[in-house]
Amino acid sequence: MADAQWFYVENGQSIGPLTKSELLAKLPSLQGDDTLIYGPGLSSWTAARAIPGLRAAAAASESPPPAPRARRADEIDYELFGDDMQYVEIEVDPDEMVIAEAGAMMYMTPGIRMETTFGDPSRREQGLMGKVLTAAKRKITGESLFLTTFTGSGPGKQQVAFAAPYPGKIIPMDLAQLGGELLCQKDSFLCAARGVSIGIAFTKRFGVGLFGGEGFILQKLTGDGLAFVHAGGTLCHKRLAAGESLKIDTGCIVAFQASVSYDIKFVGGFKNTLFGGEGLFFAILTGPGDVWLQSLPFSRLAGRVLAASRVGGKHKGEGSILGGLGGLLDGDNR
Repeated sequence: MADAQWFYVENGQSIGPLTKSELLAKLPSLQGDDTLIYGPGLSSWTAARAIPGLRAAAAASESPPPAPRARRADEIDYELFGDDMQYVEIEVDPDEMVIAEAGAMMYMTPGIRMETTFGDPSRREQGLMGKVLTAAKRKITGESLFLTTFTGSGPGKQQVAFAAPYPGKIIPMDLAQLGGELLCQKDSFLCAARGVSIGIAFTKRFGVGLFGGEGFILQKLTGDGLAFVHAGGTLCHKRLAAGESLKIDTGCIVAFQASVSYDIKFVGGFKNTLFGGEGLFFAILTGPGDVWLQSLPFSRLAGRVLAASRVGGKHKGEGSILGGLGGLLDGDNR
């Protein structure tokens, strides 16, 4: 062949002649850039790395990088509905499963099989002892010992929907894009695809557990599937750079990546402590990583409802020095 003018050295022997395409196919199995080559335009044996264009062409001819690893978790489809009182509708194929907190389900199609499970449904190999330990961990966080699973068992695609427990936003979290782990407030988890494990994470500092407002324990979601968490009121998403910090009311934290460190700090100041109305401590989150916050924690909502409730047939004050007089002026004197 007219273009078979290339040679290479292997074990001290000259191999050739070859075409340029044949040479490029051989290079990856040889010594790569150190392989000695002789051919058109070369006056002597030359290392492959010193031949212009040869290594670039060889790199282009090599096999493409391996495809990304397939998800272990079930790949579910979803759609969010509503604005302030949202629900999420999840579509599953046969044998796909969604895991949810008890009482979160809104509706489901006839082809969905619902079961209450003890332990972590995502860990199929779990024995009895493993299930007991998992359930015990959930009990520590104040959650139910049981989780509810919803599995597609009918022909074709099936739908199951889960509703937010109070006004706010439902946030889809793709754990595969968040490093495989997410820490969240203990009552913010709504549902997730099978393959996402729901556990607990002890905070690193004892002071956080004593004064952090959300307790010593946070929920930990691990895996590579979709999980859905709920934020009260309006959602705020912050991306913290390395070393960047944010001071936050402890109840306003919804979730954050595992790379974000969490600590608490005393508010300080006599007047702040007694009259500030913001509590004695606030949380400090330090990047790098993403943080999700809520404008209306349920505890704050419940506190306002309780403060406005009637005790013994009389209206509880609104916090104003003119509380009773204000009620007479605006006609609320019942």
